[in-house]
Amino acid sequence: MKANYFDTNGKKVKSIELPAQFNEKVRPDLIHKAVLSIQSHKRQPYGASPKAGQRASAVLSRRRRKYRGSYGHGISRVPRKIMWRRGTQFGWVGAFAPGTVGGRRAHPPKASKIWDRKITIKERKKAIRSALAAVVNAEIVKERGHKFKELPTVIDSKIETYNKTKQFKEFLLKLGLKDELKRASIKKVRAGRGKMRGRKYKKRVGPLIVVSKQCPLMKLQNIPGTEIVIVNNLNAELLAPGTIPGRLTIFSEDAINTLKEKKLFIGVKK
Repeated sequence: MKANYFDTNGKKVKSIELPAQFNEKVRPDLIHKAVLSIQSHKRQPYGASPKAGQRASAVLSRRRRKYRGSYGHGISRVPRKIMWRRGTQFGWVGAFAPGTVGGRRAHPPKASKIWDRKITIKERKKAIRSALAAVVNAEIVKERGHKFKELPTVIDSKIETYNKTKQFKEFLLKLGLKDELKRASIKKVRAGRGKMRGRKYKKRVGPLIVVSKQCPLMKLQNIPGTEIVIVNNLNAELLAPGTIPGRLTIFSEDAINTLKEKKLFIGVKK
């Protein structure tokens, strides 16, 4: 498979051959599984206290001859707790049982629940290769909502030396991504209770820039929707946010060479 190569002036210079990782068949089902697996590891356990609704200091006995027992009073066996006493008389209220005032919940969320979704190494790598195949397919990328004139898959590695946001943004404009940056900058206030819970705004996903190593470009993280990642750290969620394949992804030439030389995401280590 071949891809367009652009220089630092945003001009198409040539076409280069992409490594074998981009020749995988696009498998939305496998990408979906891999992304959900990554998201499951980010979930924070939550749940009620195991003793919630069962912390009363006075509990009514059900034994036959025990003092303060309810035996022989002609009442149902609903768990109760004593609220008041007068001599040998007691005032009880239903408690502890689900459905009673002050009682426990029938099936509360438990903090011990394991949310992790498992995925094998072979499946995970195949999902990444599948997502890589999707990002070089212009039709799939456009279907996802990204806007571009010509799909800029590979760019000059000089981009990795950029250390100014203005310089980097001008380069993206030269690639014909003006509409894409405008689309990614749109931010909306979320409807509903979510706005009270640390997720007030809904933001759009923009271009993903893949570099070969730690470089000055990595510090430029203030263009809305744009992410910069080292090629070794690629995963299914970065390439297919929200389990939808076809994110607009731009690779530096050195990143492509690293994929080819190190044979990343191919086979299983023994």
